[in-house]
Amino acid sequence: MQTVVLAAGRGTRMRPLTDETPKPMLPVAGRPLVERVVRSAIAAGASRIHLVVGYEADAVREHFDALDLGVPVEFAVQAEQRGTADAVRAAADDLDDAPFVVLNGDVLYDRESLGALYAEAPAVGSYRVDNPSSYGVLELDDDGSVAGVVEKPADPPSDVINTGAYAFPAAALDWLDVADSERGEAELTDVLQRACESFSVAAVPFERWLDVGRPWELLEANEWALGEIDRRIDGDVSPDATLDGPVVVEAGATVKSGVVIEGPAYVDAGATVGPNAYVRGATYLGPGAKVGHAVEVKNAVLRAGATVGHLSYVGDSVLGRDVNFGAGTTVANLRHDGESVRATVKGERVDTGRRKLGVICGDEVKTAIDTALNAGVMLSSGATTTPSESVTRDR
Repeated sequence: MQTVVLAAGRGTRMRPLTDETPKPMLPVAGRPLVERVVRSAIAAGASRIHLVVGYEADAVREHFDALDLGVPVEFAVQAEQRGTADAVRAAADDLDDAPFVVLNGDVLYDRESLGALYAEAPAVGSYRVDNPSSYGVLELDDDGSVAGVVEKPADPPSDVINTGAYAFPAAALDWLDVADSERGEAELTDVLQRACESFSVAAVPFERWLDVGRPWELLEANEWALGEIDRRIDGDVSPDATLDGPVVVEAGATVKSGVVIEGPAYVDAGATVGPNAYVRGATYLGPGAKVGHAVEVKNAVLRAGATVGHLSYVGDSVLGRDVNFGAGTTVANLRHDGESVRATVKGERVDTGRRKLGVICGDEVKTAIDTALNAGVMLSSGATTTPSESVTRDR
């Protein structure tokens, strides 16, 4: 099945993590998010991949050009991000006149459910949620087939939402020229609606699904992926270090004496841990990341080159590329009133739904010694602090 993977967007809701990185290229347990989507698609039955790129397109191309995935990978450019139907339209000239699958490049799908989508075409992936009004909700006929989709309804017709995974009939290639929605975008949901009017479209239930749309959801994505890793030690590990459970230490990584790592954890190539550091929870340390003496890192993502030098605590946080935390930097990750942590997305305060959430840092953030960072704080790329400063608001 030819498969279109949408990876053109910038991901404004993911800022500051996407200031210089396209959202689909954010790291999830050693692989960019979009690579995980592509590999899942191939495992499900994709015979050819059409990647639609746009923002920072060269970064996506270079990454996939270096991979051997066993199936052809072609690229199409969506020069202006004008919606999902417009994105597929950018790849349409390269598609055969045959059924095709469309997947978002910034979503995690479980592979078995994705395989069922390929087998059931025409079909759309579905997922049950407690708050369907926040999503596109599927209208289901008595036989379980899809009658249509309603975007963010106040009175949802079901608790079954659209996952953005579609297996379209070949005829849908002629339906991509849809009118703009109220958001000013050409939407694939309009193409799905027409498919429902012309075919019996199956609602394929997904066992697991995660839309990685906001910064803290990158933590959830890594928690998912790290929960599936097997222990593998290829790097240089001191005999005085203790590694418990599923831990990956890539070739070129170094784990020094006195270190304790409690998996699941992934130490990527060139990363250094210790001496006398403690890494636990679902933690990913990116290429060249450094965790120094007497540092504790818990359930966090440190992107390439991020450094937590010594005598610091980082919990439930995402640190961008080349971040440098000064000695004694401490991250708060829990509200004392027991409520879930709130954070700012596109200027609005939102409930993250996470009882524990530390800080989100863009690239090249630098904290001075003894900085205290409050739960839910976001530091934009290049932000700095002063010695002994307590940061309680976004910067």
